[in-house]
Amino acid sequence: MIIAGILILSITIVLYPSSKPKHNEKYYQTILCDELNGVMEYRLSDRTRVDCLTQEYAIEVDFAKKWAESIGQALYYSQMTSKQPAVALIVADNEYRFVKRLEKVTDKFLIKVFIIEK
Repeated sequence: MIIAGILILSITIVLYPSSKPKHNEKYYQTILCDELNGVMEYRLSDRTRVDCLTQEYAIEVDFAKKWAESIGQALYYSQMTSKQPAVALIVADNEYRFVKRLEKVTDKFLIKVFIIEK
């Protein structure tokens, strides 16, 4: 669904009781990258890795509280790959304040935002 020029990708995941371990970043990264037919952990010449590289985007996947960090990584990966920068934030119901912060920057610098709901 497209809202105000930002593509929001919601991935619904069934959560198990808290006794089960929480999913790590790679779990969500795999779901997103598979959905977008991208390449996971694409290695750059400087040995850094793009979380998910698609035909159009260099995507940094991170948890919501690391929203600011994800911007720099997405912009760097974009420069290194000549792809559009994108951030995929993994967000819980009570973390949408981080999405609002992210969008203030991404709107200005044309960074695509994917939201992955926990």
